[in-house]
Order: sequence, then structure tokens, then C-alpha cells
Amino acid sequence: MDQAGSPEVVRAAGGVPWRRAADGGLEVLVVHRPRYDDWSFPKGKLDPGETWEQAAVREVWEEAGIVTVLGPELAGTEYRDRHGRPKQVRYWAMDVTEDSGFEPGDEVDERRWVTPPVAVALLTYPRDRDLLDGLGEALGR
Repeated sequence: MDQAGSPEVVRAAGGVPWRRAADGGLEVLVVHRPRYDDWSFPKGKLDPGETWEQAAVREVWEEAGIVTVLGPELAGTEYRDRHGRPKQVRYWAMDVTEDSGFEPGDEVDERRWVTPPVAVALLTYPRDRDLLDGLGEALGR
């Protein structure tokens, strides 16, 4: 809690990794988290001393096994986490530069490259679906 007795804001960062498919269309990467049985974009809490941007790149690499370059910042979101704490998440469009291979784990057990319409159907949270609109605008589509 902060000095006023309010819970501290949980800070997290992540991204919407994207690439061009063989047919020239857009694909985005979504991840499945078995702990919550949800589909979302990769994200996670900032480590002490880490910037938002550093955390976003690190979390995408840790959760999805891809190296990315930050693109435009997308709309962030604020909500209460499962413990009732306020949470702020910032996201970036992320261009993939290398796929290091994916290793399923406890945090993320599956990743999928999908078209935006498939992502809309898979994503669990409306706030994640809204990120797709922002990605399209950021990429000029």
C-alpha cells in the first residue's frame, strides 16, 4: 500500500506481436495462460528498475519466444486484478525480428499466429480485442 493506505498500482507491459502472412495478410500472436484458462496478448509485471518498454520486450520474449522491435504504443488499459488491486498495462505494436522457438511452460502453454478475425474469436477479454483495432490504426490499415 502507498502512504495514504491505497493499494499500489500494479504496473505491467506487453505487446501485440504481428507479422505478414505468406498471402500478405496480417497475423498476430496470442498466448494461452493455463492458470487462468484465457487467451490474451503477452504481458507481465515490470521488474524493479525496468522501464515500461524494457518490460514489454522482455515479457513477449519470455512468454512467446520471439524477439521484437517496439512499434507505436497502443492504447493502454486499467482494471482491477484478481486481488482487487488497480492494474495499469501499457502495450506496443511489436514487429517480430526473430523466432527463438516456443517452449510451453506453466505461465504460457500455447501460442498461436492467427488472423485478426480469429484473434477476436479467441481472445478472452474485450480490452484485448480493442487492442486489435488500435493495431490496425497504428499500421495504417
